[in-house]
Amino acid sequence: MAVSGESTITFSIQSIINDTTSYEHTKHPYYPLDASVAGYVANESTVLSLLGSFVAGCMALFGFTYLVVRKVNPRLSTTEISTVMWFVLCGCIHLFFEGYFAYNHTNMGGLQTFFGQLWKEYALSDSRYLTQNVFVFCVEAMTAVLWGPLSFVVAVLITIDHPLRHPLQAAVSLGQCYGDLLYYATSMADYYYLSIEYSRPEAYYFWAYFFGANFVWIVIPFVLLYNSVKFSADAIRQTQTLGISKKTIELGN
Repeated sequence: MAVSGESTITFSIQSIINDTTSYEHTKHPYYPLDASVAGYVANESTVLSLLGSFVAGCMALFGFTYLVVRKVNPRLSTTEISTVMWFVLCGCIHLFFEGYFAYNHTNMGGLQTFFGQLWKEYALSDSRYLTQNVFVFCVEAMTAVLWGPLSFVVAVLITIDHPLRHPLQAAVSLGQCYGDLLYYATSMADYYYLSIEYSRPEAYYFWAYFFGANFVWIVIPFVLLYNSVKFSADAIRQTQTLGISKKTIELGN
């Protein structure tokens, strides 16, 4: 009996040690704190180095795009060049960054690649990116497949002043606005109806990452959508006016 008792005590102590080790191994900073993040490993890079590299990459992309556009179409206005830069940035982020997430969404928590660490940093404002959330996967995959390549197409169409520019610009911009609004709505619905909070309590995670970074993809696409709709409406109005004038001349003859 004594031996059996000692064995039971030893087994219990070993179980506690194993449970504690397992907890420490899977502990993460994301909300809700009991969310399951498969294979989570803390980022090796600092936040400043990650964000600094991202901004530097964007600046290099803008510079390269500017030089190419100036060479292809020197007469393009500054506003149009800025729009081309926007769509090139969108194409890169949608296709490569968001596409990377869609491809690796099942094991994002343990990745130490540049994109993987960026996603883990962003996930502090929305843990759905590390918990294999179905909605986030679907919206990111569709964004990568549809709006990524089409953003590059729109950038080319603007550069060569192609007539299809505005219809496609309107389609991509509308898709971006809709996707972002749906992204906000699902998170807010979970918070207000199910009391599930995906962002850490520090205000800057919510306002800078979740709200601020995504709000850009509502404001700019909305402006571009408005411009394309206005341009198309003006073109149709001119065509209708020209048609009426032509009929009037024919009737006069």
